[in-house]
Formats: sequence, C-alpha cells, structure tokens
Amino acid sequence: MGIKGKLAKIWALADVISYKAISKNPVKSQTKVLKYLIKNGRKTVFGFEHDFNNIDKYNDFKKRVPIRNYESLKPYIDKTVDGNTDVLWPGKPIYLSKTSGTTSGVKYIPISKESMKTHINSARSALLHYIHYSGNSNFINGKVMFLQGSPTLKKVNNIKTGRLSGIVAHYVPKYLQKNRLPTWSVNCIEDWNKKVDAIVEQTINEDMRLIGGIPPWVKMYFEKLKKKSNKKIGKIFPNFSLFVYGGVNFEPYRKGLENLVGKKIDSIELYPASEGFIAFQDSTREKGMLLNLKAGIFYEFVEPKHINNPKKRMSLKDVRTGVNYAIILNTSAGLWGYKIGDTIEFTSLKPFRIIVTGRLKHFISAFGEHVIVKEVEYAMKKAIKATGEAVNEFTVAPNVNPSAGKSHHEWWISFQNKPKNITRFSKNLDKLVREQNIYYDDLVKGGVLSPLSVVPLKKDAFEIYMKRKGKLGGQNKTPRLMNNRSIVAELKEFKIKL
Repeated sequence: MGIKGKLAKIWALADVISYKAISKNPVKSQTKVLKYLIKNGRKTVFGFEHDFNNIDKYNDFKKRVPIRNYESLKPYIDKTVDGNTDVLWPGKPIYLSKTSGTTSGVKYIPISKESMKTHINSARSALLHYIHYSGNSNFINGKVMFLQGSPTLKKVNNIKTGRLSGIVAHYVPKYLQKNRLPTWSVNCIEDWNKKVDAIVEQTINEDMRLIGGIPPWVKMYFEKLKKKSNKKIGKIFPNFSLFVYGGVNFEPYRKGLENLVGKKIDSIELYPASEGFIAFQDSTREKGMLLNLKAGIFYEFVEPKHINNPKKRMSLKDVRTGVNYAIILNTSAGLWGYKIGDTIEFTSLKPFRIIVTGRLKHFISAFGEHVIVKEVEYAMKKAIKATGEAVNEFTVAPNVNPSAGKSHHEWWISFQNKPKNITRFSKNLDKLVREQNIYYDDLVKGGVLSPLSVVPLKKDAFEIYMKRKGKLGGQNKTPRLMNNRSIVAELKEFKIKL
C-alpha cells in the first residue's frame, strides 16, 4: 500500500468517527440545525413574511412554514434569479442549479456557499466510509471518472448557472485532479453521444479504477468500450473495483452491467440532489443509505396520503421503519418546507438509514391500486434473477381501454436479447407485484384487472426515445411509472415480435 492509501485510511477513520458522534444523538443534532437555519432565515424576506422572530421550537416552525413544492416557492426563487438579495437566504446564491421542471418548466435551485460546502464534503465522506469499511483504497492510485453533465456554466444576473453534476466538477480536490478523467475539454462536450465516444477514446488505455454515474448511461459507455475493443470491461480495466451511482435504483441494471464487466465489483449508492446531499451508502453490508446529518438540512417527513395536512408532518424524532414518507427539506440555501417529490422508507433508526421508494408523482393508481416505484423495481430485480433475462430499461403504464380483455398494467421493457420465455417472465412480475401490493392483488383476484402484460422493445428503444426528447445522458432518467400513456405512445415503433 502506498502513502496515499495509508493517509486515506487514517482520514477515513476520522470521518467515520465524526459521523458516529452525530449519530449517537441525531435528534439533538437536528435541533441545532433548525436553530441555525432559523437564525439565518430571520435576515431574509421569507423569514420576515413567515414571522421567524417568533419561532422557538419545531411546533412554532410547523405553524408558520407550510409544505411547498417548487411552484409554490417560485415567487421567491424568481426574485432571487432576478438578482435580489436576502430573499430566501442571506445574500445571493453562488450558483443556480438548473433542473427539469414539470408545470413550471425549467427549475432553478439556489445553492449557497454554505450548502455547496456540504455537497463536496458529503461526496468525499461517502468514499471515505467505503474505504474504512471495505479496506479498499486502491482506486486512489489509478484513474477515476464520473460521467456527468457539462461543467460549462452560464450566468443569470451574475449568478453562475448549470446542472448540479457540472457545478460539482469545479470542485474536484487537488489530490484527485491528476487522476481524473475525462479531460475538461471532453467533459464540456454537450452532445451526449459524441461525449461518450470521446470518453471511450480517452479512457480505453487508462488504468480506470473508479467509475461513477447514472447506471443506464454508464451501461451505454461500457457497451461502446466493448464494441471498440471486443473485450469485457474487466479485461480492459483489470483494476476497476468500485462503481459509484445515484439517481436510479441499480438493481434492474446490475445483471446487464456485471455481464459487460465480466465480474462482480463493489458499488456504493449516493443520494445527491440539487436541493442537498441527502444520504449515501456507508456500508456495502447494510441495507439502505446513511441519512446525512452533516448536510445543513433539517429533515421533515409526512406520509403521502397526509401531504396536505400540516399536523401530520414530523421530524426525525417520530419516524418509523417500513413506512413510506415524502421527504421535506429545510436547507442552508433557503429552501423552506420544500417538498422535493421523492418518497423514502427507513430501513434502520440506529443509525438512520433510508431507501428511495419512488416519486410522489410517479405511481400507478388508475384503478385505486397505488403501485409505487419500489414495488416495480423489486419485482423486476427478482424476475430477472429467476429467469436470467437481461433488461436494459423499462417503464410501466396502465392500459385502461384495451382492444380486448380487461384493463391491466403494461410493462414496456427493452431486453438486451430476445426474451426466452416472455410468458414465464410476465407471470413472475405479476406474482411479485401482487405479493407486495394488496390493493393490486385484490383487483386482479376480483377480476377488475387482468394480470400485467409485457411489451418487449428493441434494446436501444429508450436510448433513442431520450435522445429525441433532448434528454440523453447527464442527470436525465426515464420515469418508471406513469398514470397516462404519453411515454408508451412514443415507444410503439420499437416493439418487437417474439
């Protein structure tokens, strides 16, 4: 082990001890965070309008600060984007993170100097926790790469603006800069296909040891590498030992990626959002990600069915395992009572570990079944394991008025190869969803719905679809679940006959 590896392990131990100290009294830690946020919030337009001067306790805060989504907070964000100071947080944000919106179009999420620091420290802590618990620090002696958006930033009223992954590219620590790929110029290529082609050329002969990114886009990179070299990724990069991912559940992609690599490798999951770095996987042996109590975020939670009832929101003190919660953030960038749209579930309370279960808007309840992302991804993972099929991507939509038969769920799936037994695969999926969701099970048992059907697609169907939408690569993801057929209507041309 070189000097870098030894130093990394010492640093990793110190970081783990720091997190453990906070985890011993998490409620006290969260109380301190709330007091810090309120103290700074009093200096803002938002704080004045919501009577922050009379907030002492969490109950006071709940009474004065409602839960908001982006559209509800947009008037304040618009003032910030227009160049006004002290609107949501003292001063001006140092960045605006640009994300895809829904009814509001493009969203601009403010990032302050305080919150930017937590983004960087949290990403570092995730790697340090991995080093400590796995004992593997070898990746720091080779090349590392994160497939990310362009670091080219524009200015909006003198505030630098871009994708979060592009913003954080400006903060790669000095000790990793010599190891980092791709080069700055390649990273700035906007066209995703051209960018990945350039990355292949730049990395194919390098000692790649850590690779990170959203799984479907990393898979695309691996496929291009394999096509060019006619080798498994593990042969091209024999020291490749760690895959870092976030944004989507890795399990539906695991088999396909491991087939491309040719061996099993360690993986760690991150939960970074423009709004804050919420959690990271601190151990490869424990289920779930460690809730990040050093992110400058005061967390709140509410069951989706109570999202509009302010009396039902709760702090970390009152959460339980196995319950689906919408996560609400209050941040050191001035997001207050902010509903980011994700739902989570606690897998552990000592320490607090979570899994992402889906999106508030991404579920199917066309018939009252309320099937969520966690359930379909679990079913897909188990069906893949049972049948040996390799799946590239999928989305699920209801078929309310089929040309024949009863209403049902349709799973539009791009397989790596033609499925051997689509009937067996479909039955497995349906059984697994029914085991998890009693409402869906009742509807099938009662004859209201037929069992789900699978629509097989060409292996590159979703890649072409996303490219047409201008959402190929970067932080873009295909929605898992829809209550309408807008996506599948555009996938019809990719259907294959078996």
